[in-house]
Amino acid sequence: MNTAKTYFLAGHARLPQGMAAQNVYESLTITVEIDRKYAVIVEASCTLATQHGRDFVGSLLKGFSLRDGIEEIVTVIQNHYRGRAANALVAAVRDLYSQFEQLHAK
Repeated sequence: MNTAKTYFLAGHARLPQGMAAQNVYESLTITVEIDRKYAVIVEASCTLATQHGRDFVGSLLKGFSLRDGIEEIVTVIQNHYRGRAANALVAAVRDLYSQFEQLHAK
């Protein structure tokens, strides 16, 4: 994708104790590349321990527009991600959305 038409955001949250990823990272990070015109997530990643988990979360987030808010994204995560990091993923999405709102409040 032409990066002049997109921008990058990241959201962070603390991981629960005892998770594999917590041995590497203190927090969970979700990163997204967002289309400038429609605020659609075109690419997404996170710092879960396994590649499969990272790919799965990325596929859950792609295609949503942050202009529509995040409640549908939160619902999708809660309904489809059953790992121990579910609450951290939701918190990281909320943090990411907060940054999106600050960016567009200017």
